[in-house]
Amino acid sequence: MSKVTVMNHPLIQHKIGIMRVKDTSTKEFRDLVSEIAMLICYEATRELHLADKEIETPLEKTTVKEIAGKKLCIVPILRAGLHMADGILNLIPNAKVGHIGMYRNEETLEPVEYFCKLPKDADERDIFVVDPMLATGGSAIAAINRLKARGIKSIRFLCLIAAPEGVKALEEAHPDIDIYIGAVDRQLNENGYILPGLGDAGDRIYGTK
Repeated sequence: MSKVTVMNHPLIQHKIGIMRVKDTSTKEFRDLVSEIAMLICYEATRELHLADKEIETPLEKTTVKEIAGKKLCIVPILRAGLHMADGILNLIPNAKVGHIGMYRNEETLEPVEYFCKLPKDADERDIFVVDPMLATGGSAIAAINRLKARGIKSIRFLCLIAAPEGVKALEEAHPDIDIYIGAVDRQLNENGYILPGLGDAGDRIYGTK
């Protein structure tokens, strides 16, 4: 089964608390999305492989560590995932970025794909799929389905807030995917929104609420 990691770091919990406040400004909300994504990515990259590399310091030669193996690629689910990607790029500036566009049909609550653009060598990379909210799980499942159809095998999913229903659905659909979550909330409401949640992340990031 998937390894599900729920963050318990005080900084992450503090910042998520600020995001939940309905009066938090668009700019502050946007900044917090990037900051929390960077902190979650720190945990999600804990198991990256390292290799020895010989270098020369100003004083002598020595052996240091560098990340080995596959290169990284961040794949935000549009549109709300973009600012998570920005935060992760602050930590891993050489990562490539792909994009998958999804919107939710408000009647069926099912995801509808409208865009997909990935690096040509995406199947040779470790992929971090990012989306602030894991509600029903539909968008995350559909995005990962698309990646697997491209032959991509090494995938992690990162989100800020999740509902138990979404976590369960994603685990069942993709038991081989590790999931990293800022906080797991109580439940979904009848419209498929997370409670207590923080509202529509995309609207709050872009000021379209």
